[in-house]
Amino acid sequence: MRWAAGVSDVPEAEAAFEQAAEGVRRGLGGAAPDLVLLFVSRHHGADEERILETAREAWPRALLLGCSAQSVIGAGREIEHRPGLSLTAARLPGVEVRPVRLGEDAASDPDPNAWDEAAPGAARPAHLVLLADPFTCDAEALLSLLDARLPGSVKIGALASGGTRAGENALYLGDALYRGGLVGVALGGALELDAIVAQGCRPVAQPMFVTRCRDGRVCELDGRPAVEALRGVYEGLPPADQELARSSLFLGIEMQSSRSEYGPGDFLIRNLVGLDTEGGALAVGAHLRVGQVVQFHLRDGRASAQDLERHLTRYAAVRHGSRPGGALMFSCLGRGRHLYGCPDHDTELFRRRVGDVPIGGFFGNGEIGPVEGRTFLHGYTSAIGIFRPRR
Repeated sequence: MRWAAGVSDVPEAEAAFEQAAEGVRRGLGGAAPDLVLLFVSRHHGADEERILETAREAWPRALLLGCSAQSVIGAGREIEHRPGLSLTAARLPGVEVRPVRLGEDAASDPDPNAWDEAAPGAARPAHLVLLADPFTCDAEALLSLLDARLPGSVKIGALASGGTRAGENALYLGDALYRGGLVGVALGGALELDAIVAQGCRPVAQPMFVTRCRDGRVCELDGRPAVEALRGVYEGLPPADQELARSSLFLGIEMQSSRSEYGPGDFLIRNLVGLDTEGGALAVGAHLRVGQVVQFHLRDGRASAQDLERHLTRYAAVRHGSRPGGALMFSCLGRGRHLYGCPDHDTELFRRRVGDVPIGGFFGNGEIGPVEGRTFLHGYTSAIGIFRPRR
């Protein structure tokens, strides 16, 4: 197994591709890859089809997977809000590589055998890298279905970014460019995929039960109007956190209902969309049910950095004996320079804790990754997939 990564911030599309491709060729020693991952910033939107053609001409035997992005990650760099093109490629002897494609409204999954056929037939389940369009694919419903269909398979990925409405994002698979649905790759055989999901938020106050909710609105928390409960949380915060709460307050929703205690990383982070001061309800960007545990969260750079460092340090300490070959990083659009005040934070921390492993990826509209055996669509996280030989 051999991986390589290249990246470019050259504004001209063909020159950018060639610069990134040179990094890949150098890393692979000229060998032909079996898998190529391509992430292209929307600044190159007018050249998306030409970039696809160029990639197919460069590596005709490889399976190509990729998408458009607001910002890209590659070769230790995070190129944000400017032209960027990232290529990550792998030579995968002993690994079966198969494409995965579902059209719009993918979660309906009309063919009950579709996923069984997409995954390579093997005693151990194939792992999946998934890229979806946020406007035409119900990723949360699909991930729940996939966990039921493919237990034991690690799923990692993200929602494409850069577009503002359906039809604007690009999804690459093989020779085709799609404008909706989902694309992916199933990897079976001599390969393992380890996943790290690090959130950028920290919990504040205490967890509460949803005691009344309706249509994406939290009406009561612990029997009190939700706005009243929020006001109590806010008044109990120190002044610095009160200032942060005015722009960076979120609601965390439990991921495992069987827990009796909750800590950092135990919640799915979702946006607070609005509040009804007269009715006392909070509008949340999620489906809720009575009895769920929720907790308010704040987002800041320090908490995010500490959480990622904790996950990476733990991974480096318990690594399974084989050196990682390559990695993919899918970060939220809310991370990066805006959160940390400096460039390349997460990729540099990955290099320091895990090693000089070829890494590519992009900043997405949502991140896909597992927590305690279940796959979720996350927000404000870095979801990292680390590939290593299967022993």
